Amino acid sequence: MENPKNNNNSSLKAVIAVLAVLLIGSLVYIFKLSSDTDVVKTELTTTMTEKESVMKDLQELKATYDAAIAENTSMSDELIQERDKVVALMDDLNKSKGDVSKYRSQVQAMQGKMKTLVAENDELKKQNGVLTVQRDSTITVLGESKKYNEVLVGQNEELAKTVEKGSKLSILNTKTSAYKLKSSGKQIETDKASRADILKVSFTIAENQIAKSGDKTYYVQVIDAKNNVLGEKKTESFGDNSLTYSFKTTVKYENKSVNVTEDLPGKDFAKGTYFINVFDNDELVSKTSFSLR
Repeated sequence: MENPKNNNNSSLKAVIAVLAVLLIGSLVYIFKLSSDTDVVKTELTTTMTEKESVMKDLQELKATYDAAIAENTSMSDELIQERDKVVALMDDLNKSKGDVSKYRSQVQAMQGKMKTLVAENDELKKQNGVLTVQRDSTITVLGESKKYNEVLVGQNEELAKTVEKGSKLSILNTKTSAYKLKSSGKQIETDKASRADILKVSFTIAENQIAKSGDKTYYVQVIDAKNNVLGEKKTESFGDNSLTYSFKTTVKYENKSVNVTEDLPGKDFAKGTYFINVFDNDELVSKTSFSLR
C-alpha cells in the first residue's frame, strides 16, 4: 500500500515545476516585449531625427531660394519654380509618419539643382554688374559728349553770327548834293531849290573779304521837306514789310571798295531839309540829309 505522504510530495513538485516553467516563459516573454519596445522606440527616435534633419535641409534650401529671388534677376521665374517644389516637399514631409529616407534622395537632388541655379544667378549678377558699369560709363561719356557738342553748337552759332555780321557790307560816305544842269551838259553844284535840276546821291560800299561777291542791289529813298518820296516812287515788298523808294541801283561787288553815284532828276524842288536813306532790301544801312534854300 502507497504512502499518501509521498503522493502529496510528488504532486507538489509537479506543480512547482509547472509554475517554474510558466515563470520562466513569462520572464522570457516580458524580456522579448521589452526589447521590441526599445527597438520601436529607437526606430521612432531615429525616424524623428531623420525627419527633422531632412526638414532642416529643406528649410535651408527655401531660405537660399528666397534670398536669390529677392535679388530680382532674369532667373527669378526659374528660382521661384524650384522654391515652390521645395515648399511642396516640406508639406509632404510634414504629413509623413513613416520612413523618411525616401525624401533624402529628393533633397540631395534639390540641393544639387540649387547649387547650379545659384551659381548661374551669381554669374548673371556679375555680368549685370559689368554691364551696369559699362552703361554708366557710356552714359557719362555720352553726357560729356553732349555737353561738348552743346558747347560746339554754341560756338558755331556765335561764329555764324560773327561771320554773318562780319559779312555784311558797310555803306560809307553817303552824301547828296543839288546840281544845275547847263545846256552844254555841264553840272554846277547849287544849294538853291529854284536852280536845282538834279540831286546827285553817292555812297561807298566798303571792302569786305568775307562777304559774298556778286551783284548787290540797294534801294535809295529821297524824301523832300514836304515829306514826299521823290523819283520813281515804286514800292517793293519784303515779307511783311514794304518799301517805297526813289530809285534802286545794282552794283557788281568783288570784295573791294566800290563808289556808287546816281542822279535823281527833278524840277520844282522844295526848300528845306531832304533826307536820304539807303536800304539793303528792307534794312536801313545808311542815311544822311542836306538842305536847299
